[in-house]
Amino acid sequence: MRHKVVCISSHDGSGAQEAAQMVASELAFRLIDEDIVARAAVEAGVDKEVVADVERRKSALMRIIEGFGPVALGAEYAVPGVDYVAQPPSDALIGMIRSVIEDSAAKGSAVIVAHAASLALAEREDVLRVLLTAPLSTRERRVAAALGVGEKEAAKIVKRSDAARADYVKRFYGIPAELPTHYDLIISTEKLLPEDAAGLIVQAAGGRAETQTPVS
Repeated sequence: MRHKVVCISSHDGSGAQEAAQMVASELAFRLIDEDIVARAAVEAGVDKEVVADVERRKSALMRIIEGFGPVALGAEYAVPGVDYVAQPPSDALIGMIRSVIEDSAAKGSAVIVAHAASLALAEREDVLRVLLTAPLSTRERRVAAALGVGEKEAAKIVKRSDAARADYVKRFYGIPAELPTHYDLIISTEKLLPEDAAGLIVQAAGGRAETQTPVS
């Protein structure tokens, strides 16, 4: 079947963003990533960078929207010019992000990256749920190269990211641990280029609409 929506989840260092852009281009789909953050921020009435930080630093910054404020977090997590006390509670943020994801899926023709959209849309038959990953050492090496940091620092970054991802999935979806059965397609990019991974996803999604063989 041809899928109307492709959800791409990933671990840092797996090359997901590049692959997602190629998939969206090949399928002629919208690429939805930061615009989900922006729309959620507009609905919440808060600065979009705050919501974005909640997504990127899920475990630590979740406390901001739960009302603990910058003092509890420390200065490194404070966002200048933002009234932390006025931030919406976690349940509200969960609802906002999920509603935007569901609305985007309802419109179809979309590649949704991050936000654990695969879990939010698990019940939809027209959604292809994809996970891009790679061995830990490979991801650490890529992160080190991308950020220009040493191997030890890259290892810390990846470890924090993986922990935050697990915390996010548990908090937002009540899932203690991701399982292979949460996805329709799992791709290791250890030996694959982003375009290789994109090709597999496009094929699994059913390819471009105009390339489909008409049913007589």
